Amino acid sequence: MEKFLKFANFFYTGVGIQPYAKTGETDKDKLIARIVFMANVINLTYVATSESIYVYIAYNDKKLLEAVTVMSYIGFVIVGMSKMFFIRGKKSAMTEMMKELEEIYPRGKIEEEKYNLPKYLGTCSRISLTYSSLYSVLIWTFNLFSIMEYWIYEKWLKIRVVGKTLPYLMYIPWIWEDSWSYYPLLFSQNFAGYTAAAGQISTDLLLCAVATQVVMHFDYLSNTMEYHELSGNWEEDSRFMADIVKYHERILRLADVVNDIFGVPLLLNFMVSSFVICFVGFQMTVGVPPDMVIKLFLFLFSSMSQAYLICHYGQMVADASYGLSVATYNQNWNHADVRYKRALVIIISRAQNVTFLKATIFLDITRSTMTDLLQISYKFFALLRTMYVQ
Repeated sequence: MEKFLKFANFFYTGVGIQPYAKTGETDKDKLIARIVFMANVINLTYVATSESIYVYIAYNDKKLLEAVTVMSYIGFVIVGMSKMFFIRGKKSAMTEMMKELEEIYPRGKIEEEKYNLPKYLGTCSRISLTYSSLYSVLIWTFNLFSIMEYWIYEKWLKIRVVGKTLPYLMYIPWIWEDSWSYYPLLFSQNFAGYTAAAGQISTDLLLCAVATQVVMHFDYLSNTMEYHELSGNWEEDSRFMADIVKYHERILRLADVVNDIFGVPLLLNFMVSSFVICFVGFQMTVGVPPDMVIKLFLFLFSSMSQAYLICHYGQMVADASYGLSVATYNQNWNHADVRYKRALVIIISRAQNVTFLKATIFLDITRSTMTDLLQISYKFFALLRTMYVQ
């Protein structure tokens, strides 16, 4: 289990969150985590509030481009902070879900081979490493961009004066450029950027790890059903079917728990991501400097990758749950008892009621959700372009 969750737990530790209870936790560990979490939240709230004030001032001064730029930062913060708070608030439900996953987790070489565990673990680990690396490159590119500009353009190439600049635009009610306060502000913004990114990365990776295991159990159930050799004896075959139905119901309950925990953060994620993609795309089309285009492209690519990752796993869960109906039909049931055949119809009917990852009751997540997200983002983009031209 820990191998599936190692990347998510790494980033959760960085923001002081223990998403579920673990054996061996001490009061000291809990206190340290609480202090780290509060430090992250206080700093991120300060930066987000200052950015919101800057947006208000920039909009009143008719600086639409600057306002849109900072609004994309605020959207990034909202998604990260909301995921942190929702997961922290669902710790008891998360603990119960992890206990359930632990109980049905395959143990021993023989079971691992039956479940094809190395395949699912390897895929989950590769995707987790790639995704977390991508997002880490994004956030540290933004955080260190102003410093790199200063050292390259002003100190090394000496082609222009850059001066002391901050990674993100925000309202600061004093002159900080030639003051010692520049360094605490720089640290605060870097710290806030990391917090927002880690809050998103950790929750996304946790969802991917859990969804992968749900898919693994659905696939194992389908393979067991399809390749089981029936005896033709009603009592024996009915016991097999009863075990299959209990296992299926257990996975369905687990999927409901996953949707209860992650539903609201996913809905908020898709809502805010549509605005962020729109804002970043708008900035790239209004003639920003080439070096800024690189930053924005990385931001846009990361936001779209995040949305696609969630949609991809949503599609995998839907396909795996529906696959049980196909596997049941493909079973060699020709010589089975007529009562067994009638019961198969019920299993097929239930399996055709597809299980989805849900962003609450409003959205069933599949790959087609990505298309809907891009369409909404484009509509907002067209509206912004019209406002900017006029």
